[in-house]
Amino acid sequence: MSKMSCILVGSLASLGDLDALETGFRFLKNLGYEGVEFNLTASDLARMDGLLRLVERIDFPVVSFLTGANYFGEGLCLSSPRDDVRRQAVDQLLKCTATAARFDAVLVVGQMQGFRSDESDVAVAESRIQDGLRQVAEAAERHGSTIVVEPVNHLQCGFHNSLAEVMRLTERIGSGQLKPMLDSFHMNIEEQSMREPIQRVGKDLGHFHLCESTGGLLGSGHLDFGTILDDLEAIDYSGYVSVKVYREPWELAARSSMEYLRPFV
Repeated sequence: MSKMSCILVGSLASLGDLDALETGFRFLKNLGYEGVEFNLTASDLARMDGLLRLVERIDFPVVSFLTGANYFGEGLCLSSPRDDVRRQAVDQLLKCTATAARFDAVLVVGQMQGFRSDESDVAVAESRIQDGLRQVAEAAERHGSTIVVEPVNHLQCGFHNSLAEVMRLTERIGSGQLKPMLDSFHMNIEEQSMREPIQRVGKDLGHFHLCESTGGLLGSGHLDFGTILDDLEAIDYSGYVSVKVYREPWELAARSSMEYLRPFV
């Protein structure tokens, strides 16, 4: 059975000091969540020692680090036509890879690929992304960490929007430490079925985000989360399922989501 974790929207720096984080983590743990994930940016890296001590002390792991804030906040882009920007993007992902290994956490790469406005030639962009991720995958092999590529919908990312595209990318790179992931919000936009992609990726699934079709509170849209969770169980997925809710205070989102999911889990 998959374990439930909660995504806190924002970076570590935006979530307060370690005392505030401990209060928040204990709140989530008391609700029944088994872990947490959030964005990891350059400004967060100096706080990792304290964060690691905190999660070990209260037995509440960071299960995944997101990286999209490095694009939107710092402009770090794997498809950029500028060599220095691509190099900085890879360097940041290498640091994040080492950090993820310390926490035994998954590192999610999606929006750092950039948009078509960064590079309009799709073949050129995808070649740059592949070259960058190959370097990250090689570092992950050294560190023993897992990198997952998220198929992000075409409105929020310019490249590798579907599971099929991400699977072709990971197959070309050919690293056992680089895996596809899925997010029900993006699947609802890009895939023809909510079930078939889970069945197709099977044992190669590296991580999963559970998000309503509206991006809002679970139950506010049309997704069948019971079937999604059953399909994950059918492929023997034993990793974390992270709940994601946009535009709502995280405490409300966390409580409402667990209340909604409790009959299923």
